[in-house]
Amino acid sequence: MSPAKSVILVTGGSGLVGKAIQWVVENDSKYGQREGEEWVYLTSKDGNLIDPAATKAIFEKYRPTHVIHLAAKVGGLFGNMAANLDYFRDNLLINDNVLHNAKEFGVKKVVSCLSTCIFPDKTTYPIDETMVHQGPPHDSNYGYSHSKRMVDVMNRAYNQQYGCNFTSVIPTNVFGPHDNFHLVNSHVIPGLIHKCYLAQENGTPFIMAGTGRPLRQFIYSRDLAKLFIWTLREYKEITPLILSVPEEEEVSIKQVGDSIVKAMGYTGDYRFDTSKADGQYKKTASNKKLKKKIRKGLDWKTTLSWLRAPEKENLGYWTHS
Repeated sequence: MSPAKSVILVTGGSGLVGKAIQWVVENDSKYGQREGEEWVYLTSKDGNLIDPAATKAIFEKYRPTHVIHLAAKVGGLFGNMAANLDYFRDNLLINDNVLHNAKEFGVKKVVSCLSTCIFPDKTTYPIDETMVHQGPPHDSNYGYSHSKRMVDVMNRAYNQQYGCNFTSVIPTNVFGPHDNFHLVNSHVIPGLIHKCYLAQENGTPFIMAGTGRPLRQFIYSRDLAKLFIWTLREYKEITPLILSVPEEEEVSIKQVGDSIVKAMGYTGDYRFDTSKADGQYKKTASNKKLKKKIRKGLDWKTTLSWLRAPEKENLGYWTHS
């Protein structure tokens, strides 16, 4: 007897994590597609998730049994600082529309993607899943952070009121193929690669904003994709789950810049503009809960080893002409 059909809808399917999930589903023997599964990767062309009617039409068309919810209005430090209200309102609407329709259409499970920026700015380290609401987030991106916190509130409320199996995960900083290289709205690694590339091409200085002292944990997108799929299939709780490399893999922004300069063979003027904001100094996250949940363990690797490699071709699918 063949298993019942499952339709897994991935919102934000054309983004960094969505593309990584698609790659793992299509290529990985352990975490890849199972019999009876149909994977659907939504893009902005399928409809605007800010619009309730468009979101409902998507659910009517695909009738998903499971949802991995990645879609969001996202951006870098300075993009958030310039438009906190836009990030707050747009993400509230997206998340409300997706979760409401998931309930209305009887979706069996939703895994939403949060961010470590939701944690309190003033806290103790390492941060863990119990600390999400224990103080205000950093002021630089409070709009986005609060909108993402509300996903956890909605998940608990949907479960309490309707019995919905809605949960969320909290990845640390992600990098990998299909990243966004926009100089203002990108995340840190692709933005720095783009700046270094332009400096190299134009013979201009490579100037990084801030002091370079802030610390971050980075996870490779295809490693993260495996954890998303594991969460969808195996994680039983409504409370969030941090998806992160170990604490000892935390590196400074300067180390990231140094690695990019070395990997790209950049030999020009490389310095820091300390008049620019650093953002949150550190967000060290614990993956203790994750490691306990994955009983058989995961093949953890040093995800930054790929970035640290000196060969320029390792950046080949990121650098662009």
